Parts: sequence; structure tokens; C-alpha cells
Amino acid sequence: MSLINKIFDFYLDASIHVALGIFSLVHVTALTLNINVPLELYFFIFFGSISCYNFVKFGVEAEKYILVANTYQKNIQFFSFGCLLVAGYQLFFLSERVFVGLLILAAITGLYALPVLPKNKNFRSFSGLKILIVAAVWAGTTVILPAISQLDTISWNVKIETFQRFLFVLILLVPFEIRDLKYDNDELKTLPQRVGVKGAKMIGYGWTILFYLITFLKTDLDSTHILVKTMLFLVLLIVIYKTKLNQKKYFSSFWVEAIPLLWWLFFIVSKKCIILL
Repeated sequence: MSLINKIFDFYLDASIHVALGIFSLVHVTALTLNINVPLELYFFIFFGSISCYNFVKFGVEAEKYILVANTYQKNIQFFSFGCLLVAGYQLFFLSERVFVGLLILAAITGLYALPVLPKNKNFRSFSGLKILIVAAVWAGTTVILPAISQLDTISWNVKIETFQRFLFVLILLVPFEIRDLKYDNDELKTLPQRVGVKGAKMIGYGWTILFYLITFLKTDLDSTHILVKTMLFLVLLIVIYKTKLNQKKYFSSFWVEAIPLLWWLFFIVSKKCIILL
């Protein structure tokens, strides 16, 4: 394996890619709600996402996460702990409201990952609950936290944006659910296990249409928002259409997880184009 491939795989396996996606969604929220999100919150969410995601992926059993024999996983572990320290430092600069919100999201994440239930089970082992928890945490992290850092109240537009972000994450999870169908335990009752690959894709189409339509419920809708959401709507439809059980190696782990970055890019380019026009 070439050095470039090794670096790229580490970039994906160490959750840097997904953290950049989350980071970009926070900026999308700032642009959408026209707020100035504190730089410390950006840093906390980026570095905290890396450590949190790696713990969920590799550290569902705490003992196995601490006593790692594999050198590659050790490197991810050390990198994760370094990111956790950086994220912890940013906590000192966050407001009390944001801190409380973080505690709630951390508790939900802990219930999702840790075996807190009888027979060493966690909440993601509950039928169909996994994707709902992931979507809720993403929506809370990328919309609610930035909003409460700057706004005194949760307005109608913030509520719409939160629900839309929740749907957005559900849509992105469909390719992953289909990819993992061959490996998931039957007890999980994931979406494709319940309705099959075709049924999961149909539900994904439905979520995508709903995601687009609720854009028009906002009270501050402008041409930029409509243009961006239209382009994003088309991308999501194409991704669901292209999703299949036997996926190429990087289809979900890179291309699907790059869609938040694409959303951010759409927003930046659209704003500049409209200004020039």
C-alpha cells in the first residue's frame, strides 16, 4: 500500500473526514441563520467529533479501547486522545447554555455507545433506534448548539433547520445501513433488514422529498437558500439511486460523508455568484 493510500485510509478511519463534515454543517447553520458562531465552538465540535466518533467505533468496550494491541488502532487512539485534549481546552471558553447542551448530547451519545442496559446492551441495540439517535445528535450538534450560542430563543426557523438537519442525516445513513446489511446482527432490525434494500431506498427518496419541501416553511427564505437546497436535493436523490448492497470501498465512507462538505461548498459558491450578479 502506498503512503498516500495509508494517509487517506487514516484520514477516514480516524474520523477526520466525518468531523470535517460536521464542522462544515456548523458553518452552514451560521450562514443559514446569519449568526456568528464562536471560533471555540467550531474547534470543540471538530476535535470533539473525532474523539467521540473514534470512541463509538473502536471503544464500545472500554477495556478493548484502552488495551489496544494493533499498532494502527494505537495510532488512532493516541490521535483521538490528543483531539480530546484540544476539545477539552475549548470548553473553558464556551457559554453555560452551550455547556448544558453539550452535556445532554454527551449523555445521549453515551447511552448509544456504552453497555448501560442489562446483558451488556446499549441503546443502539434497540430495534430501529440507532439511526434516530445518530440523526438527533448530529442535528443537536450542528444546529442547536450554534443557535443557542448566539440566540436567546429557539425561533421557528431554527426549529425548521433542526428538523431538516435531522432528515438530512437520516438520508445519509441509508447508504450505510444498506452497506452494512451483510454484517449487521438480525436483532438490530435495521431499515433494510425490515423493508429490504428497495424499500429502504424508497423511504430514503421520501425523506429526501420531505427534506426539500420543508425548506419552503421558513420565514426568511431567499434565492440562495432555494438554489442550494435544490442542488442538494438532486445530489441526495442521485446518491440514494446509486446506493446498492455491494458498494465500492469508498462510496459511503468518503463520497456519502462528503455531502455535508458539498452542501457548504454550494452555499459559499451560490452566495458569491448571487453577489456578482
